[in-house]
Amino acid sequence: MTVTVHPKTHLIKLTERREVADRTLAIWLQKPAHFDFTAGQFVELSLVDSEKDSASEQLAFSIASSPEEDALMFATRLRGGAFKQALATMAIDSEIKMEGPYGNFILHDDAKRPAVFLTGGIGITPVRSILIHAAKAKLPNQLLLFYSNRRPEDAAFLDELSAAESMNPNYRFIPVMTQSEKSKRSWAGETGHIDYKMISRYLDGVVAPIYYVVGSPAFVQALRGMLVSVGVKNDDIRSEDFFGY
Repeated sequence: MTVTVHPKTHLIKLTERREVADRTLAIWLQKPAHFDFTAGQFVELSLVDSEKDSASEQLAFSIASSPEEDALMFATRLRGGAFKQALATMAIDSEIKMEGPYGNFILHDDAKRPAVFLTGGIGITPVRSILIHAAKAKLPNQLLLFYSNRRPEDAAFLDELSAAESMNPNYRFIPVMTQSEKSKRSWAGETGHIDYKMISRYLDGVVAPIYYVVGSPAFVQALRGMLVSVGVKNDDIRSEDFFGY
């Protein structure tokens, strides 16, 4: 499905901020009145600077909250950059400029076809929006989420995504850790890198799925290549790269 959007510019206030994983910051912004978006879309955020507003850094952020939630939530790795540092230190109630929504990384229309999400790191943000929306809207779609991180400490929304299984009988969560031995937490789940051997263990009863791949460019390239190599058609793969996150 292609989403027709009419992007607008809003000035909205920062209402909350906290770390949701190691070196990962989540922020909550006031949702403008009559602001509509489809789960999985993104916006562009920039600082409000009265002296040099036109030179302010502008970054794309996937909306991590679902359309049903009262505030707009975003999450990002804290890896330098003036804008990200400002987000980490600016006062609550400060204004931020938002443009959007944009993007077509959204759940497909055909509820008979399952969705398999292959997600790495902070690429979880649009997928969280889709999954929470699916639970709240009681969508019939069968959903599987493979979520790769180095350690549990690095995985934003890990506990929430696990708990969401109890909210939606059509959803299954498979977290994967690539360096679990470096964690201070015990880990009994999947380890190593996502490959088709791992995925296939969970595909019993999953017929003609559409795959959604989101994460760093290297992650997306590797997973798309893996899917194509086992015969998945390009038309059945949706992907989104997260640059510089």
